[in-house]
Amino acid sequence: MLHPLRALRRAARIAAFSAAALLLPLAGTVTAQAAEPAAGSGYWHTSGRQILDAGNHPVRIAGINWFGFETANYVPHGLWSRDYKSMIDQMRSLGYNTIRLPYSDDIFAGTQPASINYSSGMNTDLAGLDSLQVMDRIVDHAGSVGMKVILDRHRPDSGGQSALWYTSAVPESTWLANLKSLAARYAGNDAVVGIDLHNEPHDPACWGCGDTTKDWRLAAQRGGNAVLSANPDLLIFVEGVQTVDGVSGWWGGNLMGVGQYPVELSVPHKVVYSAHDYATSVAQQPWFTDASFPANMPGVWDKYWGYIFKQNIAPVWVGEFGTTLQSTTDQKWLKALADYLRPTSQYGADSFAWTFWSWNPNSGDTGGILKDDWTTVDTVKDGYLASIKAPDFGSGTSSGGGDTQAPTAPTGLTVTGTTANSVSLSWKAASDDTGVTGYDVYRGSTKAGTATGTTFTDTGVTAGTSYTYTVRARDAAGNTSTPSASVTAATTGSGGNTGCKAEYTVNGDWGSGFGVDVTVTNTGTAPGTSWKLTWTYGGSQKITNMWNASYTQTGASVTVTSTDYNGGLAAGAHTAFGFQGTPAAGAVPTVSCTLS
Repeated sequence: MLHPLRALRRAARIAAFSAAALLLPLAGTVTAQAAEPAAGSGYWHTSGRQILDAGNHPVRIAGINWFGFETANYVPHGLWSRDYKSMIDQMRSLGYNTIRLPYSDDIFAGTQPASINYSSGMNTDLAGLDSLQVMDRIVDHAGSVGMKVILDRHRPDSGGQSALWYTSAVPESTWLANLKSLAARYAGNDAVVGIDLHNEPHDPACWGCGDTTKDWRLAAQRGGNAVLSANPDLLIFVEGVQTVDGVSGWWGGNLMGVGQYPVELSVPHKVVYSAHDYATSVAQQPWFTDASFPANMPGVWDKYWGYIFKQNIAPVWVGEFGTTLQSTTDQKWLKALADYLRPTSQYGADSFAWTFWSWNPNSGDTGGILKDDWTTVDTVKDGYLASIKAPDFGSGTSSGGGDTQAPTAPTGLTVTGTTANSVSLSWKAASDDTGVTGYDVYRGSTKAGTATGTTFTDTGVTAGTSYTYTVRARDAAGNTSTPSASVTAATTGSGGNTGCKAEYTVNGDWGSGFGVDVTVTNTGTAPGTSWKLTWTYGGSQKITNMWNASYTQTGASVTVTSTDYNGGLAAGAHTAFGFQGTPAAGAVPTVSCTLS
């Protein structure tokens, strides 16, 4: 298709506001054994055209795209209206089992989410978190209700889509490093089952041409191996390109080259090919005006990507498809595509995987499953997907036999002591219907260790560094609780030289008031545990409210200090806070910054 049309589609998404698995046997009945993992549990792998869970049951991804991390909001959209947990719970209640989360490489730079509503008890546990930490919370809650997550490297930066997997500002080395970092971040957390390496490669990207600067198939092998080197349990989702042998289609939707040039990775049984397909509300294509439409569509899909599934080469996941459903053509297209993806009642999990675009109503050329109030479901659109959903997927993170009840979350997590190279923790015992057998202690998203009692000492830490901890309880069947409330601990010792700078930026001045964003950066060679800023106004400016920091003001003199969740800054890292004041902004003051 034409580049400008696709660009308009992506631009519309930004302008609007700048899937779990079905476990059904292929034949006969499988009788669960007491020691057999619950359906859908653990990490997944492939066998021929099927995706299998840790117990080798076939699974069907039947999910939804929830975008926003890839935009300048740096967080999924809609959190200005609702709590993130209620969003995920609603997805699950509608039968969507997997969330595809688009992101850009910007979020690895400590970006601060914008447009999150914290009023009326909403999103309270997201306050002060950076984008990756918010992603952690979304992943954890999705896993706690039995959903899986596929992370989608959607853009190199929030500015827009790129044809190739790299740009001058975000080279391949950065792409690979960030893929590896993300894979390592979720190692041990099987709520994340895979990574979509790059969204919608298109001309001049090629497949099998051998030019390492343009051959997406070769790049996907490098990217996939980088992911697997950090987390060999993940699936690698590889999208198509635009043009193969002179035949063009949707961006990311042309997988005609796979038969001759398959993606070969260092870990076998990990490749899932991903196609994108859209209707006329996105762009016109020649097949929509064919005299035989919609009967011609299965042949079109067979040519571009369906043959991979039908020839048992590998699983195929339609990572994006969507429409406003405003035209008769689009309605016929979506009905035909749902039939082609194989109804669950007839084929079970021996079917194409999919994630619909999108959950968000603010996708300009498709709309979403939610209407503009971010709460009401578009039941007509959702109804087209009913036949291919996966309602029998087991909920929770259980992995054992008949016991599917997870323990309660541990409470009272407390830091009982720190040294330069250790952090000691304690918590109150969790409860369970069959008894708690142990606890998993997490340092950030990394499992620091396990304990059979309610105390733990983490020795894998660095002097003069701040760490955040959570604890999960486990029972004999492997059911795992939701995380405890987090605590932050700072190890002793400076660990080296520290320094900082602060950037004070006026983001609005309306005469009677003003708004300011401040970014604090550790310019030293060692981590710091807290920071303090001071400045003096040259006029009558007075701060009226501040978020993500604490302040005192005496006359024109202002002192701002870090909170318990954003004081720890590694060398080179940064954080941000903001505030409003009255009357007009006046001249930008000179800000002094100290880090300790």
